[in-house]
Amino acid sequence: MEENLAYCGLICHTCAIYLATREQDLKKQREMRAEIARQIEKHYGQACKPEDVTDCDGCKADTGRLFSGCRTCQMRKCATDKGIENCAYCDDYPCEALEKLFTTDREARKRLDAIRMEKSKT
Repeated sequence: MEENLAYCGLICHTCAIYLATREQDLKKQREMRAEIARQIEKHYGQACKPEDVTDCDGCKADTGRLFSGCRTCQMRKCATDKGIENCAYCDDYPCEALEKLFTTDREARKRLDAIRMEKSKT
């Protein structure tokens, strides 16, 4: 499970940006990117155009294809600097940045909490 898990607890392989990257039908891919741009504006208040939605192979991929939001993600940078698999392994869990994410994505919290619970059993 953890290999598909972003540092913050999101699942990269179900992310709309990841899925748009893999869409073979170019018309459908453009439509997906337009919808993603609308959602970014709506949920995060950031101006975004479909062409801003770049290819992404997931925040842990070493292909170099990484969405700009992932590239500048505070949680990703922190976890990579600390050399941890994901934020569940951090001594500062949950930090302020994660708490903010958890207000919009409760499933991410559940995933990371479950990992922490398993970790505490060992």
